[in-house]
Amino acid sequence: MTTTHGLHDHLGYWLRRLSDEVHARFEAEIGRHGVTVSQWGVMASVFHGHTTTKAVAQHMAIDPGAVSRLVDRLVAKGLIRREPDPASRRTVLLVLTEEGRALVPVLAGLADRNDAYFFGSLQSPQRDQLESWIRRLVGEPHPAPSHHTPEESS
Repeated sequence: MTTTHGLHDHLGYWLRRLSDEVHARFEAEIGRHGVTVSQWGVMASVFHGHTTTKAVAQHMAIDPGAVSRLVDRLVAKGLIRREPDPASRRTVLLVLTEEGRALVPVLAGLADRNDAYFFGSLQSPQRDQLESWIRRLVGEPHPAPSHHTPEESS
């Protein structure tokens, strides 16, 4: 007789539940500032130097068409503008407006508080290990950033 595991026996179920809860809480918080989680991702990417649709799409691991639609919405909200690249007539640069540039640190603070709400009970080495495992499982080629001092991991 074959055993069929129940829904709660699958790690994927718990990962989706956690992801849904983290996302929903953050979406509610940043929604008060008129943006979505996906729009925040674009703004944060541009803020950190990913200034083309293609670069943002690669950074966020999403389709460039989706980024373009998100940028359209952010342009309509006055948070991003498109500018021609002086180095290449075929390239369009994404630039945060003054309002967008001022909003990114506010939203980053909300993201930090959301992370603390869900993961603050983990010790730094535990959080680093969890992040490392998740990055490995999704195929992230870069190591997780260290959130602790070397003495803490001994």
